[in-house]
Amino acid sequence: MPWSALLIGLVAALHLFFLVLEMLLWDTPFGRRVFGLSREQAAQTKVLAMNQGLYNGFLAAGLIWSLTLGPSGKSISVFFLACVFVAGVFGALTVNRRILLVQALPALLGLLTLLPLS
Repeated sequence: MPWSALLIGLVAALHLFFLVLEMLLWDTPFGRRVFGLSREQAAQTKVLAMNQGLYNGFLAAGLIWSLTLGPSGKSISVFFLACVFVAGVFGALTVNRRILLVQALPALLGLLTLLPLS
């Protein structure tokens, strides 16, 4: 399996995990621990988190779709990886620097594998 497909799959899997975490687990002990939230904070932000999770699901769907298209899906992969990278950088600047490693770095590595070598 080419490195690009492996990294695209990894980024898609991460975003499916984010979807589950934000849409289903946000106000559970696990979700609150991951995001450092009190019960009250989780309850107040649950709907916002569900919306955020849905967007992460769309990113995962786009990446999975790009993989099903083979070589003709390269431009779609680049688009969705770029979206993930930008979202990761923004998240790192506005929420938590850890997002840079968890979200932006895998997307950047995926993008780098798609660049032409010549």
